[in-house]
Amino acid sequence: MSSQKSHRIDRAVFVPELIFSLVGLLLAVNAFAQSDYRVIQVSDGGTISGSVRWEGPQPKVPRLPITKNPDVCDPDATKIRDLERLVIASNGAVANTVVYLKNVGAGKAMDLPELRQHLDQHACRYIPHIFLVPQGAKFQLKSSDPVLHTVHMSGAANNNIPFPFQDQFVEIPLQRLGVVDLKCNAGHVWMNAEVLVVKHPYYAVTDGDGNFRLSDIPPGQYEIEAWHEGWKIVREESVLDVAAQAMVRRPIYSEPLTWTKAVVVSAGKPTVVNFVIGEK
Repeated sequence: MSSQKSHRIDRAVFVPELIFSLVGLLLAVNAFAQSDYRVIQVSDGGTISGSVRWEGPQPKVPRLPITKNPDVCDPDATKIRDLERLVIASNGAVANTVVYLKNVGAGKAMDLPELRQHLDQHACRYIPHIFLVPQGAKFQLKSSDPVLHTVHMSGAANNNIPFPFQDQFVEIPLQRLGVVDLKCNAGHVWMNAEVLVVKHPYYAVTDGDGNFRLSDIPPGQYEIEAWHEGWKIVREESVLDVAAQAMVRRPIYSEPLTWTKAVVVSAGKPTVVNFVIGEK
């Protein structure tokens, strides 16, 4: 009888210890997964450059009427705002596509463009439209508009930051890897942008000619991916305009799309990778 009691006590002690050990292991694996990029000296790195082009019929790009603060939000009296979710030039070049290396574990120190880490709210637009922020860095936000804005962040970061004053600056640390959707909660329902919180510097955003360039890449085999935000309006949501204290309808967009290729980078040599994207 006493041996059975001792056996039960042993099990009662062992099981919690096992659970705590497993939890600790999972936390350690998660921490490693988020910090598995090593900065090394890249003395003879290669480059990848290329372009992103659209193939097939061009979809109708969503636009919304400017329904609030037209003196600030519509200085050119266009009465309508392009949502900037898909920007295709006359020659098919696609801007605002993020091109990056997927399986890179070591390389140069973080040198992402400062422009992509600073947001300005100007004429009721987010400028620029796509942001690249290193994991753990501070995302800097400003409003140049003399009207109330609130930056609603969702996804890898969740926040709602009011900007009641013109030229107000705010810094928000972004700790989690992933995508952060930006919208306005002050009735400017067309305002939208995307932030990518990243762990390494091998990211680029295509320019107006659809071009990109990645530099100082350690020689090796990689996967390179083109990421584009969703451009379709799939539904609308009812949200409170915090300034007017009235409900408004705000668009919800389709999921991002990706295109992936294999690439070999040689020491000190250029490599060209071009993407052709379109409706999937």
